Amino acid sequence: MPDVKLPLPVARTVLHPIFRLMLNHRLPWTVQRALMDGGAPLQRAPRGTHIEKVELGGRRAERVTAGPVSTTATVLYLHGGGYTVGSPITHRAVTGSLSRETGCAVQVPDYRLAPEHPFPAALEDAEAAFLELVAFGYQPERIAIAGDSAGGGLSLALAQRLRDRHGYTPAALGLIAPWTDPNEIPAQDGDLVLTKRWSRACAAAYLGDGDGSDTGYAPLLGAMRGLPPVYVQADVDEMLHAQCVRLVAALREAGVETRFSETRGLWHVAQLQSALVAPAAQVTRELGEFLRQALRPAQIRSIG
Repeated sequence: MPDVKLPLPVARTVLHPIFRLMLNHRLPWTVQRALMDGGAPLQRAPRGTHIEKVELGGRRAERVTAGPVSTTATVLYLHGGGYTVGSPITHRAVTGSLSRETGCAVQVPDYRLAPEHPFPAALEDAEAAFLELVAFGYQPERIAIAGDSAGGGLSLALAQRLRDRHGYTPAALGLIAPWTDPNEIPAQDGDLVLTKRWSRACAAAYLGDGDGSDTGYAPLLGAMRGLPPVYVQADVDEMLHAQCVRLVAALREAGVETRFSETRGLWHVAQLQSALVAPAAQVTRELGEFLRQALRPAQIRSIG
């Protein structure tokens, strides 16, 4: 079945009530998760995407490939969902696209979710996944880390932990509308996808009895020095845009090579709807190209 590209106004009209139903703070987390997993097939992965069930860092995971892949480089993808919902299943549209664009397998751990498993469970699972990839034989600088929303914040927290605890620097960070400070109360009540009430419920569930000043929970509060090249993407009208602007400023002030891609007319993590919306497919390709270049061997990158 070929992709059907919808005009942005039509896509927005169709998607808005769906997001309001799925990401509703009045619904139990288990119901939200079931709705997201059940609707995942509507967000189709590229043709030829292959899903292999594996274990990574002691957790169930998916190894996603879309065509021939490198044996020496890979992408670790951390899915979004406010640390409370989402799974490798819900994000196959993105992970399949990134595999196709990078020519690498994309590893997607099913990390533990709050409130059953509050901070630092997700970060510990992400750390364990990266370390197991290194144990498999991947060099740290040949592993890119990517994620969206909460998964983008988790990606940044993981990179900081790898730097501080293990002396590792991954190839790059690809951050789609990253949620890097859950302490922050949004200025707006919501956007097409998110609402302030839902995000505050997620923040409280993830924090549990923890300390909100912990940089593992809020990596925007942490040191940015020594991080690898970073790609940040956000739409100008989404709830997390202002936070992404602050993150980009902090990264650049710390001397981190940073690319900031701002769209207009899309929505939070529109990459999940790449099969439906042409501009979303374009920004997904841009992220894939950024990661592909970062994962090329150093001697090739140095000559062009």
